[in-house]
Amino acid sequence: MTAIGDISTREDCERLVRAFYGRALTDPIIGWLFTDIARLDLEAHVPKIASFWETVLLGADTYRGGAFAPHAMLHMKAPLRRGHFERWLSLWRATVDELFAGDRADLAKSHANRVANAFHGRLEPMSAAMAAPSDGLVVTQHG
Repeated sequence: MTAIGDISTREDCERLVRAFYGRALTDPIIGWLFTDIARLDLEAHVPKIASFWETVLLGADTYRGGAFAPHAMLHMKAPLRRGHFERWLSLWRATVDELFAGDRADLAKSHANRVANAFHGRLEPMSAAMAAPSDGLVVTQHG
């Protein structure tokens, strides 16, 4: 049996990201968010997300851009709930564990957990604001 190595190159980051999206895009719980709502262009997305993880895990400083804004826009179209983030984390951890083992693999899982909690924490107040009635006329339909 071949030992699983740690994440050590950009290629490892890309492999991880592609394997994760292979699961996420077809997942019965969150797949529709990527395919139907975000309409994710995987070939355009993978290099950006691989750069994010290369920066986080390898200190490469290749990621440019803010990760939160696209998620906030997605949230405005289809509210992202705690369960969505939990499923994302579950798929991410399973993918990391399947492909890699070591300090950077552990960091990939712990950082994903921090990102998910931070994003959910920032999006939750937006959900409340979206659900709150405005000061103006509220039209409802009955019957």
